[in-house]
Amino acid sequence: MKSKSPRSGAPSWSIKGGGEGKRILIMSVSAGSGHVRAAEALEKAFRSDPRVGPIVNEDVLRFTNKLFRDFYSKLYLRMVRSAPQMLGALYKASDEPWKTDTLRLPMDRLNTRSLIRHISAFAPDVTVCTHFMPAGIIAHLIESGDLNTQLSIVVTDLDCHAMWLTRTFHRYFVALPETKAHLEALGLPPERIVVSGIPVCGEFLEKKDCASLRAAHGLHPTKPVILLSAGTFGTGPAEHVVERLKALRRDAEVVVVCGRSAELHQRVTGIVQNDSRFKVLGYCDYMHDLMKMADLLIGKPGGLTTAEALVCGLPMAVLSPIPGQEERNSDHLLEEGIAIRCNDLTTIVFKIERLLDNPARLAAMRANALRFARPDACATIVNTLLEDRMPPYSVGAQERKAMAQSMMKS
Repeated sequence: MKSKSPRSGAPSWSIKGGGEGKRILIMSVSAGSGHVRAAEALEKAFRSDPRVGPIVNEDVLRFTNKLFRDFYSKLYLRMVRSAPQMLGALYKASDEPWKTDTLRLPMDRLNTRSLIRHISAFAPDVTVCTHFMPAGIIAHLIESGDLNTQLSIVVTDLDCHAMWLTRTFHRYFVALPETKAHLEALGLPPERIVVSGIPVCGEFLEKKDCASLRAAHGLHPTKPVILLSAGTFGTGPAEHVVERLKALRRDAEVVVVCGRSAELHQRVTGIVQNDSRFKVLGYCDYMHDLMKMADLLIGKPGGLTTAEALVCGLPMAVLSPIPGQEERNSDHLLEEGIAIRCNDLTTIVFKIERLLDNPARLAAMRANALRFARPDACATIVNTLLEDRMPPYSVGAQERKAMAQSMMKS
């Protein structure tokens, strides 16, 4: 494919690094924040490796029109807030291999032509996608002979939805052996699937003294610390949870992170007023420290939040998981003894107090989290890709048909 000048007003690549090493392209989509956080973690890991040359890490929505950006990002957040059951129904209905390809893939390519020109100009040796949308675009370019790159897909949830499947790829990196078994059962070659875990930034892996962290943030050195996260965008019923937590009889401290929602921060601050047990924060870039000094995380089990909590050994109280991927993440955490689930706000204080009153159980949950965690996810992905010599693998028409039939029978 010949390189063309980007259209007027289109963003340019942000190329970092240089030298003669492999050219690395990392692509994510800002539908939620987890895909972007995984990409950032991988970028840092690649940049620290001397075998790497120039690196591009992009949110591909920057190269599309406003309507398409809103479809992928704003529509998703609106559905999370107001129609989570519909989101869950769509997740289930589309979880069949290749079912959405006929409509979705041409629409993605049509709306990312500027992106495709930039990819051609950069000519990456290795391409890593932390979202299925750019993976489909790269696979099409490889199939058509317009791009020669190694395409790998990093799945950012514990399970792998059918939309992560591409017709051409080099490797899949998944969170669990069970997820690998699922892809193998569909018919993908076992040697192409690596159980790496979900990549998290290195700050979450650093060892820090809990007492020192608590002192730095004005928290008591020995009281239980509950971390309540409303996510990056301040979604979910955080203020209602705070109302309930005011009834805690245990002498615990609660750190509430409201994300980027100034309105939520204002509402929660008004609810707690002068209650010294509560510390209300907006968006913060030190969640790694908050997770390391907390005893329990209350929040939604998104893929990256889950992976970050696991490497910090932080048990979870799962609240309002999005039907679909977050419910599946929740199932794994409950099965492994890492989390409790609060289905009704009326019982959240009862469940949390019962857990805090049982320090042996809480300690076991922390140990289970550390056992289940994969802190070496970034290193595994980077080393595998930089040493990889495999040719691309293509899923033929008969294989695709068999995959679809296997899912319909299950």
